[in-house]
Amino acid sequence: MSNTDAKQCPKPDRPEYAFIGRSNVGKSSLINMLTNHSGLAKISSTPGKTRLINHFIINEQWYLVDLPGYGYAKISKDKREAWSGFTKEYLISRENLMNVFVLIDSRIEPQKIDLDFITQLGRNQIPFVLVFTKIDKQSSRKTQTTIDAFKLEMLKTWEELPPIYSTSSELKAGRDEILSFIEQTNKLFKQ
Repeated sequence: MSNTDAKQCPKPDRPEYAFIGRSNVGKSSLINMLTNHSGLAKISSTPGKTRLINHFIINEQWYLVDLPGYGYAKISKDKREAWSGFTKEYLISRENLMNVFVLIDSRIEPQKIDLDFITQLGRNQIPFVLVFTKIDKQSSRKTQTTIDAFKLEMLKTWEELPPIYSTSSELKAGRDEILSFIEQTNKLFKQ
């Protein structure tokens, strides 16, 4: 199901996991890798293609939700604000939302837009984990340097860090760890 209205999302009868990040972070590739379905989320060389709240039911047990990215996208300011509005409404109102996977490009130093988004999740008491993407595009040392820098930035305002995963859609790195996290978290879901 795809829409722009949180009230029209599927019935909240299963645990739900949302995926979001800045445009061009590799969200569609990660979703396709996690589900072993190469065409589930549309991959595009043009950032900002996801424009709806997209629900996918996985194994009849849980929902994977592909949210529009934040940040760069070649669209009008009005449209960008509308996306931001319905995404925020979704995040705040979904009672079965178990976790938000916030995707961060492992090749880029900490960005204010990512830190601000994470702060908003915290203020609204929305659970999240960090997923560093594209680790195959650089050395493991460089990836660790980026993750450490991000942790240091977060520790300026956070007492505790969320779980952190490193992923590569090309290498299928991080797949088992994320799916195991979802499987464990599903056990906490109460209807």
